[in-house]
Amino acid sequence: MKSYRKELWFNVPTRRGFLNITPQVREAILESGVTEGLCLVNSMHITSSVFINDDESGLHEDYEKWLEKLAPHAPINQYKHNNTGEDNGDAHLKRQVMGREVVTAITKGDLDFGPWEQIFYGEFDGKRRKRVLIKIIGE
Repeated sequence: MKSYRKELWFNVPTRRGFLNITPQVREAILESGVTEGLCLVNSMHITSSVFINDDESGLHEDYEKWLEKLAPHAPINQYKHNNTGEDNGDAHLKRQVMGREVVTAITKGDLDFGPWEQIFYGEFDGKRRKRVLIKIIGE
């Protein structure tokens, strides 16, 4: 069985954002040489996420509004976490809802996806460098 590891680095210039990282994951699968196996993609930071959904701008706007209703950024004094000097208590909660990682099947050397599925990096406390791990195993 083969094993392959790759890190992706992102620096989202805004506080929040969604990036389609499917092309980078597909590139890693090609680099790995794995044609049948599994691919783990996970955020290595506690204020960002990785998730699978449709690449549709209206849906991304809906996520933004929904997440802000669930865990509004302001007022920042509503979060005890922010008593540490941070202002990202909301980002931790948003990450919890959106998830840490995804695992996808690799079949015939590609992601075994449904017709609209794409992999996204979700940033909830941007303006600094963060990384995503891709780990591929299989044959």
